Amino acid sequence: MTTEPENATIAYPGGLRARWRWGGSGSAAAVFALTETGGNLVDLGTRVAADPDALCRAELRLEGPRGAWTARFASLIHDVPRAIHWDTAGLLVVAYGFHTFGLEVAGGDLRWEHRSATPLIALFGSSRLAHVLIQSELETFAIEPDGTVAWRVAHSDVVTGVELVGGRLILTGFGGQLSAIDPATGRAAG
Repeated sequence: MTTEPENATIAYPGGLRARWRWGGSGSAAAVFALTETGGNLVDLGTRVAADPDALCRAELRLEGPRGAWTARFASLIHDVPRAIHWDTAGLLVVAYGFHTFGLEVAGGDLRWEHRSATPLIALFGSSRLAHVLIQSELETFAIEPDGTVAWRVAHSDVVTGVELVGGRLILTGFGGQLSAIDPATGRAAG
């Protein structure tokens, strides 16, 4: 039994408006039933699996001063897609399931892709950082505008929560322990 797809609308600085629609495994027809026309349509589902419509699917419609475009994603797990507007790099960074994509704001073209071994739980960006931060259950990644990994930190416990507070990335482990990382370098912060 397939449930109705979920929807969200998000406004980003710079006059960008994103409309999301996503659903569980095998719900591609329902998710894409309301696809809007106009602008580029980029389907990144085959980057996740040969038959992405059997998986969980998500669709993003982005409209802004430079036009509109649509991107489709696939995930091995049921997840809520998330994105940040990285204005200094001209990217919308999207995380869904195990994958993160750097999409050009102007037309939705894929600039880079990053895959994690565990599900993604958070994305962070700041004008004070030269990279975006991607948090998965077992690793923290810093990704530069061209998609290269600036640094990576593996964790010995499953990360269940993460916040960017006071210039530190604060991680909460499954067992309740807290740790802090310098978001600029990936080194332990006191």
